[in-house]
Amino acid sequence: MPRDLATPLPQPVFNEGNITPDPTRFKVSHPSDTQQYKAIQNLLKKDTVGFETSRMAPDALFTLQDAYGPHGPEIISRIKAAKQLVFHAAGDTGASNEGKYGNERSVADQVTQDCRTADAASRAMFFFHLGDVVYDFGEAKYYYDQFYDPYRNYPGPIFAIPGNHDSFVIPNTPVGSAPLDTFVRNFCATTPTITPEAASLHRTAMTQPGVYFTLDAPFVRIIGLFSNALEDPGVISSEKGRWPGVPDVQLDFLAAQLARIKKEKYAGAVLLAMHHPPFSYAPPPKTPGTGGNHSGSPNMLAQIDTLCSQAGVYPHAVLSGHAHNYQRYSRIFTFGGKDIEVPFIVCGDAGHNVNTMVKARRGAPPQEPNFDTDVTYMESKTAAVKAKQLILKHYDDTNYGYLRITVDQSSLGIGFHQVGQSVPQSRVDMVTVDLKSHQVVGN
Repeated sequence: MPRDLATPLPQPVFNEGNITPDPTRFKVSHPSDTQQYKAIQNLLKKDTVGFETSRMAPDALFTLQDAYGPHGPEIISRIKAAKQLVFHAAGDTGASNEGKYGNERSVADQVTQDCRTADAASRAMFFFHLGDVVYDFGEAKYYYDQFYDPYRNYPGPIFAIPGNHDSFVIPNTPVGSAPLDTFVRNFCATTPTITPEAASLHRTAMTQPGVYFTLDAPFVRIIGLFSNALEDPGVISSEKGRWPGVPDVQLDFLAAQLARIKKEKYAGAVLLAMHHPPFSYAPPPKTPGTGGNHSGSPNMLAQIDTLCSQAGVYPHAVLSGHAHNYQRYSRIFTFGGKDIEVPFIVCGDAGHNVNTMVKARRGAPPQEPNFDTDVTYMESKTAAVKAKQLILKHYDDTNYGYLRITVDQSSLGIGFHQVGQSVPQSRVDMVTVDLKSHQVVGN
């Protein structure tokens, strides 16, 4: 008898139980997005989307314990006993055609292998997806190929915030088939159910309260924002009417979350995550070449800075995807009367593509930056904090990869791991933040 996909299960299911072989090809043939992009290129610059308010109050927390269901208390006890939490993060995993599928599978297989081979104390307990789960534009028919099948063996929850490809609405999309509707069905369900997109697999839909939410876990809180559907820039509000279709609810949400952290004197790590990066490399003025495939989002950053300044709380690190490479910035600024250092990390090379940091322009060869390059010229002039220096500490624009994040009572460590189709994982960059002093140490 066929199973009823609409029937809630008594507990969430995260994998197939036994390791199953790699898929060999798409079930649904998927062409390259080149022609589609050309047809809607102008719309990608101006079409934002509305979205539903979170099911939870602005200051409420969605807990890792609840996400694990009946096994939640056991999982939380295990993390606390280990005195640290490990998890994965990355964005832009979806393969837009069969030619890219091997790259996505390599990343998915590597994070899965890491979960299964790490010792108990350092085993990753979940994956936090930084958006663009499914290319080209979040169509339901591609969820199986680009999400469920590659991650069929990943043994933990996969949380996600939508990217622009998970939310942009192609003209003439039927009612009820908007990408964000599909995203919500698979990541923001009210109960653990197997969705039609999962087909024959058993991973249940996540039960996040909305497309923006705060994940509370031992030692860390991750505030996830939806930066909407434009190619660039990221947008988290109407910006006083500039984007009239975008509600301002995320500003209230972020303010409430920061106020709660302040009121509780929360001592754990605070991470802020969104799809569009606040900073993405661009060469200095009058330097040969242009920036990579995506730019930064200064207006979004200015709003974040303002709310953080008003609350007296700044995240220990900011994570994003969208730009298809790895970039790590160290932002040094005065906050609350003292200088702090905050890593801003882009990890958008987890399967879809890898793009160089600099593109040639008018025949001039691109000039890529060195590590530890001062890029303070990229700072937002409208920032509500007193910015002192922005440094491009490290980047990788030739390899696919993901983040492996470790947090304990006193520190936050974020490592970038390269992934190759024929080589084992390799951590090529690491940054550690002391939670109390809000300073980067040893990197």
